Amino acid sequence: MKWRTAVDRALDPLGLTHAQYVVLASLTAIDQPPSQRELADFTGLEPLYVSKLARALESSGLIERTRDAVDTRTVRLTLTDHGRSVVVPAIEVVAALLDRLLEPLGGRSGDRTTAFSRELTALLDVPL
Repeated sequence: MKWRTAVDRALDPLGLTHAQYVVLASLTAIDQPPSQRELADFTGLEPLYVSKLARALESSGLIERTRDAVDTRTVRLTLTDHGRSVVVPAIEVVAALLDRLLEPLGGRSGDRTTAFSRELTALLDVPL
């Protein structure tokens, strides 16, 4: 929660929330335009929440939602030029925030950060 609050505060001047950032930044990391379901799986967000976020981001002109040519029930998501111009500086803001967070562990590439990431990933992989 502390991380999410920090990201929300850092992204506020750009007009984004943490959840909107997750969707936009994820679209820069995926080669082909994903379906809303694929993006939900990629981000770990609920599919209904991704759908709601996508509609809002489309209204803001940050993404385009288009029907798949083969399966018209599927909606594909792509960044617009405006979306790209907003998300690139947002990624830099979040990276700087991450650097600040991980500084006590030696930064993003420090040995302690690597060990911490490995242990945290193991904890997150435990089925509940």
